[in-house]
Amino acid sequence: MPRLRLALNQIDSTVGDIDANAESVLRWTRHSADQGAHLVAFPEMTLTGYPVEDLALRSSFVEASRAALRSLAGRLADEGLGGVPVVVGYLDRSATAQPRYGQPAGAPQNAAAVLHGGEVALSFAKHHLPNYGVFDEFRYFVPGDTLPVVRVRGVDVALAICEDLWQDGGRVPAARSARAGLLLSVNASPYERDKDDTRLELVSRRAREAGCTTAYLAMTGGQDELVFDGDSIVVDRDGTVLARAPQFTEGCVVLDLDLPAAEPEPPTGVVDDGLRIDRVVLSERPAPEPAAGPWLSGGHAEPLDDDEEVYSALVVGLRAYVTKNGFRSVLIGLSGGIDSALVASIACDALGAQHVYGVSMPSKYSSQHSRDDAAELARRTGLDYRTVSIEPMFDAYTGALELTGLAEENLQSRLRGTLLMALSNQEGHLVLAPGNKSELAVGYSTLYGDSVGGYGPIKDVYKTSVFRLAEWRNRAAAALGRTPPIPENSITKPPSAELRPDQVDTDSLPDYPVLDAILALYVDGDRGADEIVAAGYDRELVTRTLRMVDTAEYKRRQYPPGTKISSKGFGKDRRLPVTNRWRERG
Repeated sequence: MPRLRLALNQIDSTVGDIDANAESVLRWTRHSADQGAHLVAFPEMTLTGYPVEDLALRSSFVEASRAALRSLAGRLADEGLGGVPVVVGYLDRSATAQPRYGQPAGAPQNAAAVLHGGEVALSFAKHHLPNYGVFDEFRYFVPGDTLPVVRVRGVDVALAICEDLWQDGGRVPAARSARAGLLLSVNASPYERDKDDTRLELVSRRAREAGCTTAYLAMTGGQDELVFDGDSIVVDRDGTVLARAPQFTEGCVVLDLDLPAAEPEPPTGVVDDGLRIDRVVLSERPAPEPAAGPWLSGGHAEPLDDDEEVYSALVVGLRAYVTKNGFRSVLIGLSGGIDSALVASIACDALGAQHVYGVSMPSKYSSQHSRDDAAELARRTGLDYRTVSIEPMFDAYTGALELTGLAEENLQSRLRGTLLMALSNQEGHLVLAPGNKSELAVGYSTLYGDSVGGYGPIKDVYKTSVFRLAEWRNRAAAALGRTPPIPENSITKPPSAELRPDQVDTDSLPDYPVLDAILALYVDGDRGADEIVAAGYDRELVTRTLRMVDTAEYKRRQYPPGTKISSKGFGKDRRLPVTNRWRERG
């Protein structure tokens, strides 16, 4: 059987930075070639970054992507890399699609190409277009209608793009019909909790359906609210894992595969789902055994445990947002509570403590232990710390305007928000909003107060998970012989906004374990009130909780973006009208 040395480059791209992305392809191709790769691959839409959203509808951007692809093919050849086939994702347009109602103007395509010998040897577009959750690809793209097959070193390699594996039919059974020896899928698969298990099961099942070894190459890094965790996988035709890349890490997986030789007269024409086989022969002869050198296995990284995985996603998401948008530092209001403490810990891990600034903004209701906990967090992490009391500002406001009750409480939060944004303007920091998913769900936040900021690192993390992640981070530090970053008192004391004497969150909300369980059913699961009650929850509590969620939509619309870790994050995933009189009747 021919040996094919495959290089899977699990890398991060930046949307719109086509020149830098092309340089990254050059650099990693050089690295792959130095290791003797016969076929080099990069993730979905590497050249443009992913997702490009409405940039796909700009003809200037589409043409820039197409021109950059041709230029990249020439540069690879100029650098002596033209003999190595390179699969790279980019943005294309259909040359044959006729404008028609319901299709995006200009017929953009989520495409990939095989570069070889200074030319674009083969190009193809994603066949299955996802249109659920964060995906909106019917809005942007027209589908491809071919099964691309490239012969490399005597092996027929069928090619696919992301959703082509996630949906039934299409290129997976077509690869079997074409008698491919390898199915290679390039992907930009956004992270969500527990997706690694789903992904492995999917790739194994598709390999059995395709009847051939299957390689699933995924992007890593972050883009706006999305995080990409890599976790590239190669399995044999029976679904057994041959290699697996680490999560949340850029790198190149190089492995040798013994694959069946291509047939002398392989199938042609139209196969499954009406796909037409588009076959290109680049090299007929298998790699000579002596030149192949020692066997490379690619490695087998174990997936992270659940808490480390989520925490890593939050770190990568924040780092990507800050660095890709040109910020040098972040600013956090430190209350001494668990939310701001976890956000500060994530920020220090993402950016380094020297780029994290914290400010304590006590009022007359702030307890001494909260002030002490904020200072202790700063000491443990090494972040820049200062204290600015809001009492003089509060007195000035209340001297001019008599406020009581909730208005007086919210004024304190809004003064803190104003102070943070003033420091942001003066010193150039990105303000991080500390709100969690439980608070956002029920509207337990103050507009233009604790909701101010440019990014919300834990906006998709329920409060019960906030506690669990804080405990995990401290355990991880202790296991390495380092100081746990989060003060124990911030974890164990009852959560409180401290906007009135002796206030605690449970004055207004159910206990978080109960609240989060109800929210998971309603927000993430789209269950109705009767279904939630049938699951064992008090009807009056369910009705009250769902009413709080429904009436807080206007607040969530004004909250900053933040890292998505669940299957139903607020914003891209869960889109409900602000003006909405439908209420679940419990």
